[in-house]
Amino acid sequence: MEREWNEANNTVPLQIPTTHIKTIKRSTIIHEFDHTSSTEILIPQEQDDYLSDASQLLERGIQQQQAGEFVAATKSLQESLALFQAFGDLPRQAQSFNSLALVAYNSGDYKSAISYSQQCLNLVGNTSDLRLRLQALSHIGNSYRHLGNQEQAIEYLNNCLDVASSQGDKRSQVAALNNLGLVYKAQGDLQKAIALKEQSLKLVRELQDNWGEEQVLKNLGNTWYTLGDYTKAIAYYQECMKISRILKNHRNAVQVLKNLGNAFYAVGDYQQAIQYYEERLQLATKMEDNNTQEQSLRSLGVASEALGNYPNAINYYEQCLELAKAIKDSRREQQVLSSLKVACYTLGDYTKAMKYERMINKE
Repeated sequence: MEREWNEANNTVPLQIPTTHIKTIKRSTIIHEFDHTSSTEILIPQEQDDYLSDASQLLERGIQQQQAGEFVAATKSLQESLALFQAFGDLPRQAQSFNSLALVAYNSGDYKSAISYSQQCLNLVGNTSDLRLRLQALSHIGNSYRHLGNQEQAIEYLNNCLDVASSQGDKRSQVAALNNLGLVYKAQGDLQKAIALKEQSLKLVRELQDNWGEEQVLKNLGNTWYTLGDYTKAIAYYQECMKISRILKNHRNAVQVLKNLGNAFYAVGDYQQAIQYYEERLQLATKMEDNNTQEQSLRSLGVASEALGNYPNAINYYEQCLELAKAIKDSRREQQVLSSLKVACYTLGDYTKAMKYERMINKE
């Protein structure tokens, strides 16, 4: 769970909205401004038209980024940057660079994210605008992690943590601690990663931030799972699921339910694994997510086989086969047909086994 800051901070009269934690892909914790008001950027009447145009472009770029329209967002932000540069507005140049960095990061262009963030840092310096500085440090650290340069990632994220701590900014501390944990996990130092995430969990609970707590709990579960301590992984996953159910965060729930099922399967509790796979299947059906339904049915088939319940396993695999055909995934069809053939042979239903054998050869 990594996260970064994307907060607006301008001179010229501005209303700065409150921040919140927003989770996006790659488990990164991203802190963003809540850009819900069309009147956030207030322009004094005496300001030239250019400032109004540039500010509108900046706001539009931020909205496009939040909507996932990265190409359009980059265009709007680059146009706003050019106007701010033409008139020497350094604070807003820094904000434009910072917003461009976030767009690049979300697009997976980590080198550009680093470049934009470095230019932002050059403008804000070491003392002024600590909020914007914090965001830039976070973007750089997370980008270096994705590029595999873990030492640089640690340097920038530690710097980010120091700035956040000096300001008493708990939300930013949560993000920095969590993102540092991801770096140490990538390096194989899982105990260090856990220690950092535990600190992050303590802070996010002090903030009474259910969304942040949900993500940290999931990451702790993942780390313990990687260590092979399935009992601890299960404990964190179950805490995470309590919050997911309250928040009705179905997307997170289907991930954690899979992990819970796999963890119980790993410790040999196949019945409990089936319970979580079933819950995942029901949720995926409600979401009309065919891919997750297919995965859940396959997991249920495997767990049923482990219990020796081959009729149930065959039933699950046959449903899985229909979904694999529906999503036109020939590789999955082959896998399910092989599972069906083996299950039917084991059950002694050789007629069906031969039928699936012929289907495999036809493929």
